[in-house]
Amino acid sequence: MTQNPSGPHSINGGSPSTASSGGGHQPFIPASRSLPEITLKAILLGIILSAILAAANAYLGLFAGMTVSASIPAAVISMGALRGLKAMRVARNVNILENNIVQTAASAGESLAAGIIFTFPALVMMGVWQEFDFVQVTVIAGLGGLLGVLFTIPLRRALIPGRRGLLFPEGVATAEVLQTGERGGGGVKVIALAALCGGVYKLGQTGFRIWTETAETAARVLSSRDGGTIAYFGSNLSPALISVGYIVGINIAVLVFLGGALNWLVAIPIYAASHPWPVENGVALPAVDHANNIWSAYTRYLGVGAMVVGGLWALISMRRSIIDGIRSGITAARQVSAASSAAPGEGGMFAGRQALPRTERDTPMKWVLWALLFAVVPIFIFYLSVVGGIAISITMAIVMLVAGFLFAAVAGYMAGLVGSSNNPISGVTISTILLSSLLLLALGVGGDTGPQAAIFIGAVVCCAAAIAGDNMQDLKTGYLVGATPWKQQVMQGVGTITAALVMAPVLTLLLKAYGFGEPTAAHPHALSAPQATLMASVARGVFDQSLPWTWVIIGALVGVVIIALDQFQRARGASFRFPVLAVAVGIYLPFQLSVPILIGGVISAVIRATLRRRGALKAVIEKAARRGLLIAAGLITGEALLGILLAIPIVVTSRTDALALLPDEIGAWPGMLLLAGVAAWLLADGLRRTTGEDEAG
Repeated sequence: MTQNPSGPHSINGGSPSTASSGGGHQPFIPASRSLPEITLKAILLGIILSAILAAANAYLGLFAGMTVSASIPAAVISMGALRGLKAMRVARNVNILENNIVQTAASAGESLAAGIIFTFPALVMMGVWQEFDFVQVTVIAGLGGLLGVLFTIPLRRALIPGRRGLLFPEGVATAEVLQTGERGGGGVKVIALAALCGGVYKLGQTGFRIWTETAETAARVLSSRDGGTIAYFGSNLSPALISVGYIVGINIAVLVFLGGALNWLVAIPIYAASHPWPVENGVALPAVDHANNIWSAYTRYLGVGAMVVGGLWALISMRRSIIDGIRSGITAARQVSAASSAAPGEGGMFAGRQALPRTERDTPMKWVLWALLFAVVPIFIFYLSVVGGIAISITMAIVMLVAGFLFAAVAGYMAGLVGSSNNPISGVTISTILLSSLLLLALGVGGDTGPQAAIFIGAVVCCAAAIAGDNMQDLKTGYLVGATPWKQQVMQGVGTITAALVMAPVLTLLLKAYGFGEPTAAHPHALSAPQATLMASVARGVFDQSLPWTWVIIGALVGVVIIALDQFQRARGASFRFPVLAVAVGIYLPFQLSVPILIGGVISAVIRATLRRRGALKAVIEKAARRGLLIAAGLITGEALLGILLAIPIVVTSRTDALALLPDEIGAWPGMLLLAGVAAWLLADGLRRTTGEDEAG
């Protein structure tokens, strides 16, 4: 999850230069004007940012179960870096299309990280890997991501241009950032300051271990001789989670919180009241531990059922749009081919295509088909090495290819409707793994091979879907600023490969330093990795018959109710909707993660409501929201990068308290005070009504 149409930078309009009104569309840089796009400095900067943002997003996703879009921060950082090179006379000229190319590569790397961390850690949790194999992670993630790039090429013409083109809110917002940046701005300073604050906070909490990571309490209430129920409340003390809530906006933040409340304040107390209270060594188990045990063993599977229903619903509800989009893409490709044949003469990749405007030149379809073949064959060979049977490997490859294309189309379409943040990536992936597990079981694949094979299918599909949604946003940005599509598609591939190359070392470092899953004595600050834990549980549960189907079915019924409620809101024309996957994620996450996310969403809503009440213009409100977005992105980046850096001394010394200043944390209150300060900063900055200041976006 990354952004939401009601979130900080959802822009429903734009300047005349960014209007997408079919044939009357005039991009910021017209098609008749050519500027350098893929330059050496753009490639190098794109690679660097892709690696950094991929690593930061990997940490965030493993920690919080959510990832955030990097398009706007990458655009702002790119502008600052390119201007710095120009100021140092390292580069003569920089332009908006170079900036666009850099953010295209950087955001592709960030998106691939989401696909990787949702699936590959499951193999470690299942005991298949002891650490992350560099070759296997790089090959599967890289090829899966490239499939996502290739699948979006024929969909670009169907989903982006013209009056029927989708909104792609993040793409529009990034285009406005780039255009505003042409006039200069201080957005890089905002991100840098926020990153410093986020990093210092993480150093005090996880490095120096001055205060605890969470503040939680629980009590045994309505107790009887051998029973009782639980009253629980807790909150994580991370600025990154407040930032996530700010970015996704009030609608999604409320739904995530409601999902958590449904589990921790309703389902867990009901279960506790209907079962004997556990006793260990003659002593009743503490209420906090009892609540966490119930969640781990039973009630989190409510989220599994809701996610499966949500993923299937995404396919069902968009089936006509996906089919129409595919048909339009194929028709457009044929028209391009006909135009190419009628206009020979130009050399290179686009021989015979000078009849096409520069801004309409996609990667030629024959190259796309060859690239698809190049990607599918090694994936088939890899599957063959896992299961050892040609027929089953072919089946796996076909399932992967069909599911990958369908879910890439879903991801691209959803990104156009609600932004990359609300893409049903986790839902479609868990649906893929569940259905793949059942299919493999029916084909006779069992033992340790079955769950492993299902995860590998899901990994390719997840990477493809994650990349597809982000790429469509980037192509929308390019459509508005006047980029050359095939050059963006090339840089999407560059960003994807870069992220694939750095993920295995980053994940291995995080695994050794923090551990994944539930905290243990060896790893008290384990990264929860909720999606990967879920994937592992489902894959194993199908094959060893240990999946708690009762809870999964109840969760599926809850998902159906939420979908019905969402459709009711849609029929009413209500702005507040109930996307089922947002609630499902909240059900599955530990409740302590939902609370700061809600706080961030409330801050975003208060800023907008207050400015509207003061009579602020829409442009002023959007400017304040985007500045807040930069602060939030900086806080996330700083905390995530420090989390990765702090893993180094932990791994080197084999001690989780390698940098600890005190023998024990002094409690939660310092973190609560600092977190309140961060919330106040976001709120106060957003309520400033400066108009002369340019935040580069």
